[in-house]
Amino acid sequence: MLKEITTADLAREFGLTTRAIRHYESVGLIAPARRGRTRLFSQRDRVRLGLIARGRRLGLALEEIREIIDLYDAERGEERQILLLLGKLRARRAKLQEQVRELTSILEELDSVEASCIQTLTDLSGQAND
Repeated sequence: MLKEITTADLAREFGLTTRAIRHYESVGLIAPARRGRTRLFSQRDRVRLGLIARGRRLGLALEEIREIIDLYDAERGEERQILLLLGKLRARRAKLQEQVRELTSILEELDSVEASCIQTLTDLSGQAND
C-alpha cells in the first residue's frame, strides 16, 4: 500500500536535501508513484532511501549503492548483498586508512615546519635584544 508522504518529510527523516531525493529518483534509485505532481512513496522507497543515505554517509558512490540495493531483487539476494557490501566496506576502510596515514604524515610535517618557524622567531627576537 502506498502512503502519501512528501519529499520534504523524507528529507527530514533521512537528513537529506529534497534535491538529493529528486536526484535519486531521476537516476532510478527510488521510484515513487505519482498522483499528478504528488509523489507517493512506498515502504520499499523509504527502505531504499535509508540504504542510500547510509551508503552515502559511508562514502560509497551511487553506482556502488545501486549494485548493493539491486541485489535485494535477485534470488538469494540477501546473502549476495551482504557479501558485496562487506567487500565494498573493506575497500572503503582500506582507502580511509590510507588517507589517515597521509593526513598523519602531513600533520607531522606541519608540526615540524611550525616548530621551525617558532624557533626562527625566537632566535630573531633574541638577536634584536642584543
